[in-house]
Amino acid sequence: MAISRGVDVVLEIAGARDRARATLLARRALVRHPTLIIGIACLVFIVVAGVFAPVWWTGDPLEMKPISRLKPPSAARWFGSDHFGRDVYTRTLYGTRISLIVGASVGLISLILGTALGLTIGFYRRLDLVAMRVMDGLMAIPAILLALALMALMRASVRNVVIALVIPEIPRVVRVVRASVLSLREAVMVEGARALGAGTPRLLVRYILPALVAPLIVQGTYICASAMLFEAYLSFLGAGTPPHIPSWGNIMAEGRAYVQLAFWIILFPGLFLALTVLAVNLVGDGLRDLFHVR
Repeated sequence: MAISRGVDVVLEIAGARDRARATLLARRALVRHPTLIIGIACLVFIVVAGVFAPVWWTGDPLEMKPISRLKPPSAARWFGSDHFGRDVYTRTLYGTRISLIVGASVGLISLILGTALGLTIGFYRRLDLVAMRVMDGLMAIPAILLALALMALMRASVRNVVIALVIPEIPRVVRVVRASVLSLREAVMVEGARALGAGTPRLLVRYILPALVAPLIVQGTYICASAMLFEAYLSFLGAGTPPHIPSWGNIMAEGRAYVQLAFWIILFPGLFLALTVLAVNLVGDGLRDLFHVR
């Protein structure tokens, strides 16, 4: 009995030490990288709010109640109602999903395609001259104008919005990867691996790609943030997601005509959009400092 009690005491002491150590590490991380910790906390809150939107005292984002149109924020409707009597709080939370899906999809696809093209263009000099002129031509067109032109050729949908936003972002990733490849291809480790008979695919994947992970992660966060903004721009201009989808851009576009009567229709989606973009940018800045990306 005494032995088991002693074991319990030892385990409690060990658990207390582990908790104290975890607390100390958390404090050190907060002091050294406050922007990263704050950004991650805000981003986690937004992701949870979007993923679990049905359980946060929400209803149907498409349900119309004309008798309750343009009602100000109250205990019954936290963010008020729009001109169709739809709950702005419900629509704002469900709009989080659209922005997160578009931002994450554009960032991931742009990194994959841009990295593959950048590795190939940077390693094969014959492709560099022609391919980079094409990339320069795409970068010469403002991203929002290019996305608008592409959306004019396609019907409104979330998938087409992702496609229209990926194309302007690929050249930016290609330039980052190409510049790194040009400096790494002459490195001693690459020359040594080539002397030992390593093929081009092995050189790119084994020796060059790992050195690009840190800058690509940082670049991906900025692409994600800009994609969320551009999706809201396109939807606000009527060239993004279909009008029946409760995205932040669509909500603000519908409230534009009632801004003087019901400013809350635009206010709350705009605040959520600003907070999300800020959180992603804080994470990107924190990762840049953490990885010492220059």
